[in-house]
Amino acid sequence: MSGSKTNALPAGWTIARLGDICHPPQYGWTTSATDASTAIKLLRSTDISPGTVNWETVPFCETPPPKIEKYQLYPGDIVITRTGVGVGNSLLLDDCPQSVFASYLIRFRPHAALSAKYIAYFLKSPSYRTVISQNAAGIAQPNVNAKKLASLELPIAPRKTQDAVVAEIEKQFTRLDAAVAALKRVQSNLKRYRAAVLKAACEGHLVPTEAELSRREGRSYEPASELLERILKERRTRWEAAQVAKFQAAGKVLKDNRWKSDYEPAVEPERTQLNGLPEGWTWATVGQLAALEPNSITDGPFGSNLKTEHYTIEGPRVIRLQNIGEGVFVDAKAHISAEHYEKLAKHRIQAGDIVIAGLGERPPRSCIIPTTVGEAIVKADCVRFKPAPRAAVGAFLNLVLNAEPTKARMAEIVHGVGRPRLNLGEIKAIVVPLPPMEEQRRIVSEAERRLSIFDELEMQINADQKRSERLRQGILKRTFEGKLVPQDPADEPASVLLERICADRAVVQQVSPRASRGRRKKETTRVA
Repeated sequence: MSGSKTNALPAGWTIARLGDICHPPQYGWTTSATDASTAIKLLRSTDISPGTVNWETVPFCETPPPKIEKYQLYPGDIVITRTGVGVGNSLLLDDCPQSVFASYLIRFRPHAALSAKYIAYFLKSPSYRTVISQNAAGIAQPNVNAKKLASLELPIAPRKTQDAVVAEIEKQFTRLDAAVAALKRVQSNLKRYRAAVLKAACEGHLVPTEAELSRREGRSYEPASELLERILKERRTRWEAAQVAKFQAAGKVLKDNRWKSDYEPAVEPERTQLNGLPEGWTWATVGQLAALEPNSITDGPFGSNLKTEHYTIEGPRVIRLQNIGEGVFVDAKAHISAEHYEKLAKHRIQAGDIVIAGLGERPPRSCIIPTTVGEAIVKADCVRFKPAPRAAVGAFLNLVLNAEPTKARMAEIVHGVGRPRLNLGEIKAIVVPLPPMEEQRRIVSEAERRLSIFDELEMQINADQKRSERLRQGILKRTFEGKLVPQDPADEPASVLLERICADRAVVQQVSPRASRGRRKKETTRVA
């Protein structure tokens, strides 16, 4: 595993293999983890993936190894993930309780004459990641073994230079860490600002209400309660007309109006449990605000009607849970054939419709289908909701469905441990505040104006975070090219240092192969 060239390095530097500057690599202990408290912790690859270890969350070793010294970890050890998505991830242990490491990790213990931090930083560098990606075998599960890692070549600086570059890296990384922390604080604030805008939008505090404007301008307006009543009346009238047409088509004679009792109105809000609303507003349910056409609220097909094998490379879209962001559409693509699409006509969804996630943390969660989607159906746990255009503005309802007050009201209804879920009936019963139509439009306009500003800031923050990571990698790249700190010609060449390490290891192996396994308290005092 080669990644560096000697002629590209400053005078006094040299190239060495990881296995030549460390004690023999060791695979981890194969056992299960347990939450039951035992004396020995079990460090796993998932525990090091964040780049640090929280020993409070590291589980215990269910079955300790018979020879614990073979697998025991000490400060200054480096562990490397040997398989999986995080293959090649590494961590230098600054401190640790009594612990061993699991089988998906390989331990490297640098020689005491070297800076373990210097080696650990190389294992974070771009050249190391490039070599790992080129050498990780396996299609389903990329992996590296101890032999490959031991053959990894890395540039070795003179000993004093190692300490100098480590100090410079940490100084510059500290500045970057402070900048990233500031960006994360701004991100957190943006989330709170977004939530505040949505809350204001569904509580009547974002723009002047229609009632206020009508008094100021000396005009009348239609309260939302009258608007809702008209829509509900029209829905019933249409149902009755359709029923009469069915009876006539069947040759039946209507003798009385008892058939009208078969009508099932949409569930109404439990007003006794709701707070007051601004003047001119009313409470409504999703079911009440649905369009008058058939299947205006429908969930996706379950079971064998839509399975993984039905997916195709192209064709009509399948709208899944991963498409539904917090108020925004996420363009993750899945397709089915045109023939299968025709069989699932009941589950079709169109541009401008709202799709509501019935599954996920703190529901509801919704977004509006954009015009770019084209022909599409919803999948299971996704509900198509087409609002009645004369009753509600879809963009307003989308704001309300993602607002904290709506989520809080639904918290008592959500069921399912670990995976909160809402069924179709519960989604129809979601209660939303409804302002007059013109006020809805003004709220949407102002909310979108503010949210667009937040979107621009979010994009800038993301760009700055990526830039920070590029700077971090640039620092490491310059480090191992010998360009980060000035070189001192008087320093002992690294080649001499390596010769001493090689001779020291030979002596240790002849005298006692296990002499190197004693616990080392500090890097400056540890022995080979």
